[in-house]
Amino acid sequence: MPHEPSRGNSAADVRDFFTPRAADWDSRFPDDGPAYAAAVADLGPRPGGAVLDAGCGTGRALPALRAAVGPEGTVLGVDLTPAMLDAAVREGRDGFAGLVLADVARLPLRDGCLDAVFAAGLISHLSDPGENLRELARVVRPGGRLALFHPVGRAALAARHGRALTPDDLRAESRLRPLLAGAGWRLESYADEDTRFLALAVRETDQAGGRADRS
Repeated sequence: MPHEPSRGNSAADVRDFFTPRAADWDSRFPDDGPAYAAAVADLGPRPGGAVLDAGCGTGRALPALRAAVGPEGTVLGVDLTPAMLDAAVREGRDGFAGLVLADVARLPLRDGCLDAVFAAGLISHLSDPGENLRELARVVRPGGRLALFHPVGRAALAARHGRALTPDDLRAESRLRPLLAGAGWRLESYADEDTRFLALAVRETDQAGGRADRS
């Protein structure tokens, strides 16, 4: 889900925002493909690895994720809006990944089963960002990686929608770094440019992240 957030952040709000937009989502943003591929390359999934596209939408990152992990790897796309997953199937992207209807607030995955998570535009839609990022940490092994991505930077996105950047923007580095740290992630690199936003983080050990596993 890569663009403007809904006014609320409940699951129902997110579905209400994306459902009527799903059918023509890709045609509205036809030039974002190379930016997705570049962000996946920076995330660096390894051949044979297990990766998740969290909030995958129409699945534009899935071909690049599959290419990175190869035929022996595992790629999952999770989204809570059925219409977006339907659009992904129409685009043939279910051929690159297993698609799952689920909320990232409670993933149907076991602890530490993933090597990396890719998340396009996700943070603006989370109902509880700290807890939800902790849930992503739960399913990633220590040392695994997280990419928080958007195909344009914060200022460019704000200008597109006729609004100003505000101090409460969760994507600002001063807010994002401690938010990630509290959820078990260490921010490794941060880029906020007109042409993209990309924050890369590493999953800390349980001791450093302060996370309680769920069985």
